[in-house]
Amino acid sequence: MTAPAPTRNPLAGLPAFRAGTGALVVAAPAKLNLFLEVVAKRPDGYHDLESLMVGIDLFDTLELRSTTEGEVELVCEPEGLSTGPDNLVHKAATALQAHTGRGDLSAHVRLTKRVPMQAGLGGGSSDAAAALAGLNEIWKLGLTREALHAMAASVGSDVAFFHSLPAAWCTGRGEITAPEPAPANGFEFVVVSPTIGLATAGVFKRLTVPNAPVSGDAVRAAFRAGDPEALGRALFNRLEAPAEELAPAVGRIRHRLAALGPCGARMSGSGSSVFAVCRDRAHAQEVATAFVAARPSDEPESKVYLVRSLFHQAPL
Repeated sequence: MTAPAPTRNPLAGLPAFRAGTGALVVAAPAKLNLFLEVVAKRPDGYHDLESLMVGIDLFDTLELRSTTEGEVELVCEPEGLSTGPDNLVHKAATALQAHTGRGDLSAHVRLTKRVPMQAGLGGGSSDAAAALAGLNEIWKLGLTREALHAMAASVGSDVAFFHSLPAAWCTGRGEITAPEPAPANGFEFVVVSPTIGLATAGVFKRLTVPNAPVSGDAVRAAFRAGDPEALGRALFNRLEAPAEELAPAVGRIRHRLAALGPCGARMSGSGSSVFAVCRDRAHAQEVATAFVAARPSDEPESKVYLVRSLFHQAPL
């Protein structure tokens, strides 16, 4: 059997447009975990997962421009965000330089953050994926999608997902991805991100790995069928209970959202964002409006977004 040819889509499905010679603007979407089960703890301290992830139309933006200044300069908006080695965009650029042996490659990168941080929406991982794909393009490295995908796993567990948009079944630490067939009509969601940050490591520390993991067959079938009612019933997140132990307000917000009549409501990733599946945009607007109107005075403030699942993007 002949092996499939490597794909030459350097931007890996990320929305992007050219901004002049050697310059590119790449949109880095957020994600939701429609299903997240933890199947085992690994000897290296990480956990093996099974997760259905879907990209949504809430974006950070990376503006990338090739320079001759001999370094990768990262600027972030809003100000005050780290621009050093702990920023996954910086880490992605360093990984590309190391992989190619080209420490002389330089660029100016401006990251505009819109996706809430420590919120279970994958903003940092998406930024790293966009940096890998965008720098590969403006530096004219010619790396295939497969090469970028392999490199993504070394940068962060969820980074590879964003090279498998619009949806994927993710296993391993999350870095092993299989594209999931996405329905043509997409899904409408209400996403609520409270002003509470949850560190992934802290949530996993409280986790008890189940003896009998929940199957993701039902959620995958509902997703492929484009059925919001079935999808809402099949939502699952093993990290929800430990996250809500750490931050009880997240649980209260989720229960309040679920009581407003969506098809289903769960937490995304390791939190703190929760989301509701809705029948259509009008239903989503109704749920969001009711949620905002009824916020108790003792509940943390939240950002509320009406979003839709992503479709396949045409190559640049």
